[in-house]
Amino acid sequence: MLVLTAMKGAFPIHQWDFSNESVLVDLPQEVYDRLTAHKTERVYAPHEILFREGAFPSGIFYIVKGKVKKYKANREGREQIVNLAHTGQLVGYHAVLSEERYPDTAAALEKSTIAFIPKEDFLAALDQSPLLTNRLLTTLSHEFAVLVNNLTMFAQKTVRERLALQLLIIREKFRDDVISLNREDLANLVGTARENVIRVLTAFREEGLVETRGRKIIIRDVDKLMAIASYP
Repeated sequence: MLVLTAMKGAFPIHQWDFSNESVLVDLPQEVYDRLTAHKTERVYAPHEILFREGAFPSGIFYIVKGKVKKYKANREGREQIVNLAHTGQLVGYHAVLSEERYPDTAAALEKSTIAFIPKEDFLAALDQSPLLTNRLLTTLSHEFAVLVNNLTMFAQKTVRERLALQLLIIREKFRDDVISLNREDLANLVGTARENVIRVLTAFREEGLVETRGRKIIIRDVDKLMAIASYP
C-alpha cells in the first residue's frame, strides 16, 4: 500500500484546483432543506454525460461519490479537459448563475453517484442565505485565479513540464499516489496529443519518476516531478 505524503506548503495545489467542497458544508438546516427539497440522485456510468455544452441549465449537480471531467470539444471532437471534479464538489452552477447556456460538457470519469438540484431551489437557497452567497462568490473568485494560472501554464510550459505538473495536481487533488486515468483523457488534460503523453510518460518511467501498470500511473519521485514542473 502506498503512503501519500501531502505536498501542501511545498506544492501550491490551491493555485491549480477548482475546489468548492466547502460551499455546502455546515449550512443552516433551513437553507440545506430548501436547497435539497427536490433533490434527486442517480448513478452515472463511466463516460455518461451530465450536461452538454450549449444546453440551457435546469439545475446544478453535486458529486455524492465519484469523479467528473468538464471539457470543451472542437468540431472534430477533440477534447480539452478544463477540470476534474470529485466527491463533494458542485458542477454546472456557473451557467445557472449567469443565466446562460452551459459553456462546457460534463461527463462521469468513473461510475459515479450524482445528485441533481433544480435551479429554482438553488436560487431560492441563495436568496435565503448570505452565507451560501458569500461562499459562492469566494469560490468564483478563486476559480478565476485558477483559470489565469492554467492559461499561463499552457502558454509558457512545455509538454514535459505540463505533464509533470498535472500528475502532481491529480495526485494531490485525489489524495492518491496511484493515478487511474486513460492516456487520452490525460492528453486532453495536458493539452497535447496522446502520442506525446505516451512518449513523455515513457521517459518519466525510464528516469524512475513513475511506474505504469496498464492505465494506472504510480508516482515514485515527487521531488523530481516538482523540479520538472518548476516547483518550488
